[in-house]
Formats: sequence, structure tokens, C-alpha cells
Amino acid sequence: MANSIKEQQEILEKLKIYTLNPMQEEALEVIENNANTILLSPTGTGKTLAFLLPLIARLDPKSKEVQALIIVPSRELAIQTEQVIRNMGSGYKANAIYGGRSIAKDKIELKHTPSILIGTPGRLFDHFEQGRFTTEEIKTLIIDEYDVTFEVGAGGEMKKIMSHLPNITKRILTSATQGTSRPNYFKMANPVVLNFINEKASSKLVVKTILSPSKNKHNTIVALLNQLESDPVIVFCNKKERIEDLSRFLDKRDVTHTCFYADMEQRDRDRALIQLRNGSVSILIASDLASRGIDIPEMKHIIHYEIPDTYKAYTHRNGRTARVNAKGTAYLIKGDGEVFPEFIEKSKIETISTTKERKPNFWTTLFISGGRKDKISKGDIAGLFFKQGEINKDQLGVIELKQDCAFVAVPVSIANQLIEKLNNTRLKKKKVRVTSI
Repeated sequence: MANSIKEQQEILEKLKIYTLNPMQEEALEVIENNANTILLSPTGTGKTLAFLLPLIARLDPKSKEVQALIIVPSRELAIQTEQVIRNMGSGYKANAIYGGRSIAKDKIELKHTPSILIGTPGRLFDHFEQGRFTTEEIKTLIIDEYDVTFEVGAGGEMKKIMSHLPNITKRILTSATQGTSRPNYFKMANPVVLNFINEKASSKLVVKTILSPSKNKHNTIVALLNQLESDPVIVFCNKKERIEDLSRFLDKRDVTHTCFYADMEQRDRDRALIQLRNGSVSILIASDLASRGIDIPEMKHIIHYEIPDTYKAYTHRNGRTARVNAKGTAYLIKGDGEVFPEFIEKSKIETISTTKERKPNFWTTLFISGGRKDKISKGDIAGLFFKQGEINKDQLGVIELKQDCAFVAVPVSIANQLIEKLNNTRLKKKKVRVTSI
């Protein structure tokens, strides 16, 4: 036990986390001492770490096979979970597999069998059916955002995946929503339920209604975005057609933004989130895919350009702001003659200014064609920008390092100069391209 606590402390130090929150502390104890656990806690409260710490403590360092399976509903959550495990520096290999990338790439990574496998239902089912690794030693099963994951795998993938897992001794389900039922085939006896969700509206969340003088809300949202000046914001729409239509309008008005929805190429989805995280873009036009399970910063504001069909979706959108101890505002844009669903609470009518202008973004993002597989570190990238780019520390923003590339935030004012200086230079032993994205 003493060794386990020491290892946990070392992991937290690597993550630069010095105190677990009450939910995480209770979850650690319950998961460790019970076979079946359901963890319910709002988006952004640290559920991933709450299940990863006890998971890693259970792994056998002598085993050469997959020991734990984490099933997630989206590519972004698979990638994010894999990155958290790597950052923990536990010494155990983890791989994320998901739709939207080649099976060949999965096969290459799975030749060196991971201790922890993370994946989306469809891609996991494919590998299980082809018998690309043994499942005999998988003892721990985690289904993250289980209410959505079971929906994603409702075509039969989840049920068939369960049939390949004969030796599970510990099951952990997580969700940001309570009251979600589990399919009959998922036999989970007497789970301990940890419920940290308060269904009543948080006093830290302020909801305001903006009235549009017409059914078309385009001009109204531009005025609202201008009023919010430079604050990061997610604008939620119901369908990709509305996202694309709004995006074209914002382009005409020279409002810098990016988009995020299911039918986008994975590369474009990744880059949209990178730009939002590093401050290169402060407006994300998104579907409900952005409402949960992805790594984006705390938002001061979210905007419901369109009202979702369900209270559950509405709640998850609002969960992107006013998280933990922060305050936040959710804006509802109401078109002329529009009637909101009954689940929308009455809120204050807000008048917006039409004279303010949104501040231009200070940062932009550069792409570097080298990453971890080239033995490149964040320190190497910083050194390149400081020495050959001749910039100071205040001019170097967030660096995101991927397996085969990297992204660096730099001031818009010097981006082109940096590209001229650094493109086709050597970083470690690799000649890299440096371009804007």
C-alpha cells in the first residue's frame, strides 16, 4: 500500500497536480475496494484521473498482454485519454484506436501490445473480431461517458465486444448525466454509485436570452460576439448545415473562427481544438460533439445559436461553462416568433451593443513536420524558436507535441517572419517544414 501511494504521488507530480478534489479522492477509494462502480460527475471535474489512478495500480508489470480496456464514444476522447496516460509516466504502454484513421496504423502500434487499450466501439469491435490480440488477460473494463458510448455502439458492436471479455473482474462506468439506463446485455451486479451531479441549475451559471429582430440570427450573433470582445466562446448549432452556413457568414464579416462537427476530417477537428486551446482562435462553431468528452479550456460563455432537442443536450452544452468553481454565462438567441421548448428556463432578456468590435486574436498557430517519433521534445522546439527564430519567451505560446508533428502558438505579427527563418531548418536530426495552418 505504501508503494502504491508513493507511485500515485509521483504520477500526480508529473501531471503538476498537488491535490485531488473530493470526488477524485472518494472515487479512488470506492473503485479500489469494489468490483463495480458507476461514477457520475459533471464535465470538467477530473473523472479521467479518478479512474486512471486505481487502474494503473492494478496492472501487472510482468504481463505482456492487454490488461485494461477503456471504451469511449469519440475519437477526441480516445486521443485525450491516451495522452493523459502518457503524461502520467507510469511506464505502462497505452494505445488509442478509433475510426477515421487507417487500420494499418493500428496494426503497427498493436504489434507492441499495450497494457491499456483505449478505443471507440466500432474500431475495437473490428480488432476483436479479427483476433489481433488476446483478451484473456483483460481484467478491468472502463466505459467512459457510458450513456453516449452505449448509443454509439448500439448497432451491436458493444454487445459483441462484451462477448470477447470473459475475465473481467472490475467494471467502471462514468457519465456526466444521471438516470441513464444500461442495456440488458451489460450485466453489472450491485454497482456502487458515486453521484456528484446536482441536477438543479448551478447558481454560478447565468442564463441570458438575446432577442433577434428576425428569424435569421446571423447579425444578432455577430453583435453578441463583438460584445464579448476577445473572450473564448463556443457557439452551438444542431446540424452541420447550420454550422457551415453560419461559418460562411462569419467569413464574409471577417470574424475569425473555426468549426467542429462529426463529418469533418479528423485532422481538421484536431486542429480546431488545438487552435482553441492555444488562443489562436477564440470562437468555435460546433455541434453537440463539443459539449462533452473533449479537452478544451473552461469557457466564460457558451451560445445556443439553436436550442437542442433535449434537456440532456442542453445541460451538457451548459456544462462547458461555470465548471467547478468558475462562473459562466449561457446565451440563448431567440429568433422572431421562435418558441423555446418547455425545458428552457425563463431568463433575463439581455440587450446587446451594436457599436463594439471584437478584438483581433494576438496568437496564430504554426505547424512543424516533426514529433515524438523523431525524438523531438518541447524543449527542442522552444530552443529552435529562441535561437534561430530570435524571439523572446513572451513571444512563444503553447506548444502541442504529437507523434509525428507539432503545433506552436506565436504572435500573428511575427508569424510570417518565423516561417521564413525556420522553414526547412533542422530540428534534432530531422529537416522540418514550418508553415501556418
